[in-house]
Amino acid sequence: MVQDKKNVQETKAPAGGTQIRWDHSKMETTYANVCNVTSTREEVSVLFGTNKTLNVGQPGEIIVELTDRIVMNPFTAKRFSAVINKVVADYEAAHGPLPL
Repeated sequence: MVQDKKNVQETKAPAGGTQIRWDHSKMETTYANVCNVTSTREEVSVLFGTNKTLNVGQPGEIIVELTDRIVMNPFTAKRFSAVINKVVADYEAAHGPLPL
């Protein structure tokens, strides 16, 4: 299969290292404003969705529509955690703290 060059991004390899080619031809984009994480000994699942409730401050039910789940092993989850922490730290350094 011939790959379209616009769907492949190359990362330069360090001397003697392995070059990484990021093929995003099958990537999909989904918006999420809610996430949750579950885990077992063998895997970590990150669940993404959208809060569909209009009046969150009102008593009653909150509806969260879960749309995507990413399942990874604990080693990948730890690398993912490190990358996300770095991205958030960089964002806060540029734009100010994000209150939770």
